[in-house]
Amino acid sequence: MATNPIIQTSKLSKVYKIDSLETVALSDISFDINKGEFVAIMGPSGSGKSTLMHILGALDLPTKGQYILDGENVEKLTDDELASIKNRKIGFVFQAYNLLPRTSALKNVMLPMIYAGIQKEERIKRAKKYLEMVGLSDRLEHSSNQLSGGQQQRVAIARALVLSPSIILADEPTGNIPSAQAEQIVHIFQKLNDAGNTIIMITHEPDIAEHAKRIISIRDGKIIDDRQNGHRRLMK
Repeated sequence: MATNPIIQTSKLSKVYKIDSLETVALSDISFDINKGEFVAIMGPSGSGKSTLMHILGALDLPTKGQYILDGENVEKLTDDELASIKNRKIGFVFQAYNLLPRTSALKNVMLPMIYAGIQKEERIKRAKKYLEMVGLSDRLEHSSNQLSGGQQQRVAIARALVLSPSIILADEPTGNIPSAQAEQIVHIFQKLNDAGNTIIMITHEPDIAEHAKRIISIRDGKIIDDRQNGHRRLMK
């Protein structure tokens, strides 16, 4: 079976140094992720999964090893090239939502398009499209502080989609919301994956990870398991 990797990591390590003290966050991490996969990276608090997420999202660089993002060696990119590839290829969804308070859902979703130089009429059109996709067409003018946690996370997903990235990188996307709303969020990721998006979801929750097609488990900065999920939990 042919593979088509969009992410390739080889012997990644990350060491943080404070004075003479060294902390190894990641050690000898190697895996590929193919286009169109839905991968959960799972581990307990302190396992290194957030550090790995920052490297995969090109928010940080490894101390050692190589990271190839869609054919580009991240370490060799200039700051401008790195910013460009992040904006074009990766949509970020964070646990803390990172929405502007007292700002409408519509304007929150439009924000990345302003920075991308997209005309206002197109910004509004796309923002409405993706808010409708995540089930919030009746909440366009509600400010973020008028929305539930699950609704805020759906706004964040819509915002991540507006520049049509090929990769959605979600860091603990269900960590701050009730379980019923968490199921709705994961359902959205499953539908996006079915439509062709590559989904990488960082989580410490086994029940959430079981919705993915593949689960990479890490502990103490090392991969301890990498398996296809034959019993993937499918949402109705």
